[in-house]
Amino acid sequence: MKYADEFRDPVAARGVLAAIEAAVDAIGATAEKPVHIMEICGGHTHAIFRYGLDKLTPAGLEFIHGPGCPVCVLPMSRVDECVDLAERPEVIFTTFGDAMRVPGTRKSLLQAKSEGADIRMVYSPLDALDLARRNPDREIVFFGLGFETTTPSTALSIQQAAREDLTNFSVFCNHITVPPPIRALLEDPFMTLDGFVGPGHVSMVIGVEPYRFIAEEYGKPIVVAGFEPLDLLQSVLMVLIQIRDGRAEVENQYARVVPDAGNPVSIAACADVYEPRDRFEWRGLGEIDKSGLKIREPYAAYDAERKFGIGYGAGPRFVAEPEGCRCGDVMTGRIKPRQCPKFGTECTPEMPLGALMVSSEGACAAYYQYGGGALEAAE
Repeated sequence: MKYADEFRDPVAARGVLAAIEAAVDAIGATAEKPVHIMEICGGHTHAIFRYGLDKLTPAGLEFIHGPGCPVCVLPMSRVDECVDLAERPEVIFTTFGDAMRVPGTRKSLLQAKSEGADIRMVYSPLDALDLARRNPDREIVFFGLGFETTTPSTALSIQQAAREDLTNFSVFCNHITVPPPIRALLEDPFMTLDGFVGPGHVSMVIGVEPYRFIAEEYGKPIVVAGFEPLDLLQSVLMVLIQIRDGRAEVENQYARVVPDAGNPVSIAACADVYEPRDRFEWRGLGEIDKSGLKIREPYAAYDAERKFGIGYGAGPRFVAEPEGCRCGDVMTGRIKPRQCPKFGTECTPEMPLGALMVSSEGACAAYYQYGGGALEAAE
């Protein structure tokens, strides 16, 4: 890759779009009976709408937006626990910016901060480590959130804290993994999925092998994709060609960035620090076995759940979604954001009701920002 322009070339895009249309025609898909391709990653959802790919592709192809946003799939009970932690006088609570405005039952972290809680936005868990060094009389809690993309940085920070014996540093671990929810979606009898566009950033860490079950057990093609318009168009074409030819394989369109075997240093750090939870609740999907990560016993001193007696160690706590909010249905591809009765009226980026309107990778935010949501709401 030399320049981003190479991946936004309109002439090349027209050629790929013509090939996509030919493949859709060869499959026999129509607007009434389209091919359903799920883009798992929320970053891909935003790219599709930012570049208008949903409008450029033929009517016989329908994008289904997957649960690929870790902020969006976090259940409200975990947000409530973040607020509870942050409001403790001895705690400095640190978090990435996306999580600040996600609503909990009582309030968001941003609202708790406005009321006096010591909550600080950081760009890396290393920032939280530095706070622990500079504030030995305070408990520094880092909100560990994200898919496999962010798990290594948290793991490496915990390892560093252990080397320095920083006992006032801990992680509220909400890291989750991509393959288990895909399996849950494929097991859902109400879902119609013909293929997948796989996440690029996650795959930089784990490689492509963890997706093998999608092709081998369920007979669905998956292509790991980059984030530029031509990346996505080429990946969609690769999925369609597999469907047309009756194949189901794991392919890597993003090979310039994603090694097939992943990143061995990151994989080793995660294996050292984490182990799978027996269960973890996903907004819209319910509890999924082995889908969340928890901190291993050797690093128990850095586990905020154990240190403060919260989370699954204190017993599961279910919190219902706000009345009328259909984030779960959007996240699992059952409805589009505009089909939610709150979209663009009671739920906007300025006053979000659900996490999908808050996150920079949320499907509702993408529809609102690029799909004329604000204009539709005004009408």
